[in-house]
Amino acid sequence: MIVLLGGTITMTPGGPGGLVPTLSAADLVASVPGLDRLARLETVSPMRVASASIPVDALVELAAELGRRLAGEFDGAVVIQGTDTIEESAFLLDLLVPGDAPVVVTGAMRGPQTPGADGPANLLAAVSVAAAPAARGLGALAVLNDQIHAARWVSKGHTALPSAFVSPSAGPLGLVAEGRVLIHARPSRFAPVVLPPQAPLHQDCPVALVRMALGDDDRMLRALPSLGYRGAVVEAMGAGHVPADVVPACAWLAGQMPVVLASRVAAGPAFTRTYAYPGSEVDLLGRGLIPAGSLSGPKARLLLALLLRSGLAGEALVQAFGERAG
Repeated sequence: MIVLLGGTITMTPGGPGGLVPTLSAADLVASVPGLDRLARLETVSPMRVASASIPVDALVELAAELGRRLAGEFDGAVVIQGTDTIEESAFLLDLLVPGDAPVVVTGAMRGPQTPGADGPANLLAAVSVAAAPAARGLGALAVLNDQIHAARWVSKGHTALPSAFVSPSAGPLGLVAEGRVLIHARPSRFAPVVLPPQAPLHQDCPVALVRMALGDDDRMLRALPSLGYRGAVVEAMGAGHVPADVVPACAWLAGQMPVVLASRVAAGPAFTRTYAYPGSEVDLLGRGLIPAGSLSGPKARLLLALLLRSGLAGEALVQAFGERAG
């Protein structure tokens, strides 16, 4: 099953001096010779938008639909979208789609009419992985530049290169070479988050993402409850550190809502027990913040929002977060 959401891979010249989405999933499949020999393909194109504009609720609905279809007539799925938010979409699908069938997210860094367009090769590799028995049980994956990345670790590391996608904390799980899917590592999966059929995610559980910087103050943190947020992720400096003057606001906010402590650094976990000065991770976690583990700020935000939407609170939420943060 191939689901198109949009992105550069669909875009051709047509706007005022730039690219606009025009191609459907069927168009993309037809542009890759031999793709239909890899598997029986069904294409759907529910939207064609830039990935920054994909509604989170649409991804939640897509996850439910994929769960139903993969439990029945399909052995795998490919989701095509823009690369700006692939790391977040793949992680959300990883959290929500149960079962062992592969869900592969892909896209392109270069438009289809650009020299060196990478969309056809990425789509071929993505379908190869989705159809491969070796990819079962790995959860949602991002496949670009012939590399296979786990959703929990993948990130976009460059704005322009076809090799933009990396897994800095763990490395890719495998690659596609000579038409073969080669898996080098098999991380264990966490239990999916089960959502009730209630109000839309963004209305139920808005979670703020606040990045700390040198000289920051506490005004943004103290404003969050009055703005309607139900949770927050503090993307701290280094291994999980904030200016000492911000600590009282972090502690106060953690008394109002769940607050996750993540790192703004591209690779490595947020620490939990090394530094103990004012504003350090030991100081902040002792004041009620929740450790993000190896999750980036954007991924921690999605996980917290989903857990809140599932109805968890207090220690149950902290435990569920820790089980999925690694």
